[in-house]
Amino acid sequence: MYQLKINGIDYKLEKDEGKLLINGKRVNIDIQQLQPSIFHILNDLKSYNAEVVSFNRETKIAEIKVNGTIYTVEAKDQFDILLDQLGLSALNTSRVSEIKAPMPGMVLKLFVTEGAEVKKGDNLFILEAMKMENIIKSPADVTVKTVKIKPGDKVEKGQVMVIFQ
Repeated sequence: MYQLKINGIDYKLEKDEGKLLINGKRVNIDIQQLQPSIFHILNDLKSYNAEVVSFNRETKIAEIKVNGTIYTVEAKDQFDILLDQLGLSALNTSRVSEIKAPMPGMVLKLFVTEGAEVKKGDNLFILEAMKMENIIKSPADVTVKTVKIKPGDKVEKGQVMVIFQ
């Protein structure tokens, strides 16, 4: 069984005796893969062209273009559903409270301010160490609570530089 959320609408997908059920209703569907991310679908004598535009394996979220319209699809399998029921799904997300200096160096540039919301992978600041510029990125989606550095500051390894909420 799978739980799908397509553009915010919930669907339950199951197989019963080799037949596909969507929300308990049997559907007759034929899917042919034309290329690695392109499919042709026949359902109730209607033809659809589908393309997987993007897919994030970690979050199980895909963007799928069907006949020119893009849909956001979130999928959960039976294991994801069980983790939700047990209250353990939150353990799968990264929680970060601060960024410490990975090495001694000098802060060259800040990209964030207090109260800023940053996404995983966004640039936080540039730290110069051993004549090399290192861009320090956010390890998770967070909100900046306190920035304890400014350009020109010299920092030691392990020094707290940014605190998150």
